[in-house]
Amino acid sequence: MTDAPKAQIDRLLQIMARLRDPERGCPWDVKQDFATIAPYTIEEAYEVADAIERRDMGALREELGDLLLQVVFHARMAEEGGHFDFDAVARAISDKMVERHPHVFGETKVTSAEAQTLAWEDRKAAERKAKSGAEGALDGVPLALPALTRAEKLQKRAARVGFDWHDLGPVFAKIAEEMGELKHEVDTGAPKTRLQDEMGDVLFAVANLARWLKVDPEAALRDTNAKFERRFRRVEELLYQIGKTPEESNLEEMDRLWNAAKKEEPGR
Repeated sequence: MTDAPKAQIDRLLQIMARLRDPERGCPWDVKQDFATIAPYTIEEAYEVADAIERRDMGALREELGDLLLQVVFHARMAEEGGHFDFDAVARAISDKMVERHPHVFGETKVTSAEAQTLAWEDRKAAERKAKSGAEGALDGVPLALPALTRAEKLQKRAARVGFDWHDLGPVFAKIAEEMGELKHEVDTGAPKTRLQDEMGDVLFAVANLARWLKVDPEAALRDTNAKFERRFRRVEELLYQIGKTPEESNLEEMDRLWNAAKKEEPGR
């Protein structure tokens, strides 16, 4: 019986209650509040994504547990403040899933995943409007999202009300325009504030291109980060084989080894 899902959830809730006990708990856990725990919550979500990227099921099980602990931690603090408890969190998301999937739990028909996505967004917009009255198209996009992800979501919201180009041509042209403006600022010795502003415009335009191509910009950049790390580590290995460190090499040699590392990869 102790292996039953409900029993394990109850056990975790009891553990968290004990950790937060002012007299018998852990001083570190007792000291925390929503703001201090929030960064850990974000970090654990990224570690879940990392385990998925690595296809490591053992790590995924562990990281999902760490993420679940974050939910339990926040729910416990809310319960202590008289706001809500874990059951209320679970009930709210269950109710939301049923309401947002009338094609599964009701009589509505949805013909494709794309149609479901549109219906989902329409329902979320209606819910936001019901909560806050008049709603702007960009309301409700969380500030804490990674910047590239938030840029894409802002652009999607604007596109839903018609603020968007009709084809890819202007999207590429906008990237070229922003790159030209950034280069002009660099060439004229602009201050860092101007460079940051223009760099932001370039990244925002690139995020828009990712949206048009239906590519997740965060996932794309994560993949490129991993590719760079993998290839550079191989460059280091090839240097060590000839008795050198990167500091003892030069750009020309490392670039040659970089190209060799690329050719070693499947499909290259």
